[in-house]
Amino acid sequence: MCGRFNVIDSPQVRLLVEALNIELGTLRYSADIAPGAQISIVKDSPEGRRFHDALWWLMLDQRTLSPNYQYASFNSRWDKLDSSRSLGYRPYRESRCIIPASAFIEGLGDRKTYHQIELLDQAIAFGGLCKHYVNTSTGESRIGASIITLGPLKQWQHIHPKSMPLILPVENKTLIDAWLDPSCNDVQQFNSLLVPQINAPQRITPIGRPSKWDPQGDAYVLT
Repeated sequence: MCGRFNVIDSPQVRLLVEALNIELGTLRYSADIAPGAQISIVKDSPEGRRFHDALWWLMLDQRTLSPNYQYASFNSRWDKLDSSRSLGYRPYRESRCIIPASAFIEGLGDRKTYHQIELLDQAIAFGGLCKHYVNTSTGESRIGASIITLGPLKQWQHIHPKSMPLILPVENKTLIDAWLDPSCNDVQQFNSLLVPQINAPQRITPIGRPSKWDPQGDAYVLT
């Protein structure tokens, strides 16, 4: 699972925003983003494609509009997306989004082995889901969001052997337009995205504490 990421003002992030054909102005930057934090997501709406503020937690409490911590919903598993009883079923068909990132952290599961993952010379476009909530008493609204996670990746056995996040190929404009189109409910066209794979070289850096992002060894590249 993806349990932490960051968004840094950089040429790579600016190129990603340009490729998505949106304005940079309202993107939220942060050196360390943990589940439940406020993030920027990209989604299409009647007003056009733009950044929206969201909480990195798909299930929010309907009354408080804060994360419902009874259920861990900052990630949405790929193998639950076609289950009509799952939280991600309708968002996958009606409200997909993109979550920009510069890098993210994965843990081996032993509470001591962590790695920072980046793409070489480009920013990351996580494939995400979002859900709009409205407090009917106050009229206040908020968006909850999650990152889709895929099955295990062979090259990641020493990084995170159980799953990897969905990283969208931004260079495929037709696919990106379909992904962000809320009227596009033909999700079969996205099946190839749900296969764990490395589509762009990844720079892997061993780190210490996830919240510190402190390098503990030399970086290397996976292709």
